[in-house]
Amino acid sequence: MDVRDAGQARPRRDAAAARYRPDTIELLLVVEAPPGALDRYFYFADVPDQDSLFRHVVRAVLGGEPSRTGKAGQLSCLADRGVFLIDLKPEPKLEGETLEGCVADLVARAVELRPRHVTTIKANVCDLAQPALRAAGLHVIEQRVPFPGSGQQRRFLQTMGDALDSIGWRR
Repeated sequence: MDVRDAGQARPRRDAAAARYRPDTIELLLVVEAPPGALDRYFYFADVPDQDSLFRHVVRAVLGGEPSRTGKAGQLSCLADRGVFLIDLKPEPKLEGETLEGCVADLVARAVELRPRHVTTIKANVCDLAQPALRAAGLHVIEQRVPFPGSGQQRRFLQTMGDALDSIGWRR
């Protein structure tokens, strides 16, 4: 996507996510924000590289190897399992920006989705969102799942596996 298309980025992300939104959300994944690059997003089926969150979610939840050419099918498999991902901040995070002001909106969006379970990914998201999501009556899984980047890939798989085990999911 060209930088001139920045105004269309959010509608494009929203439309992509809507295609893979399950009717019943068993597991809601909450991450920090979409990438700043306009051509990358968890729900875009045509991301050629730098898609580590998707790749590691597939490994943890589906127990298989992610495919660059079959991403749409794997997104459908995640939806079939009832997995859906949303961002704490629906727009890319700016350098030095704090996210406290985004928590109330996140909670409202999460409550509207009515997930059975919620897990947060990345330390700052865990710290900001878990208490507020619990206070809203949502079942938030205890694990602090790191983002699968900067050497945290193995820890992501372990803690996400622990989170899934804690709700009785078998991959």
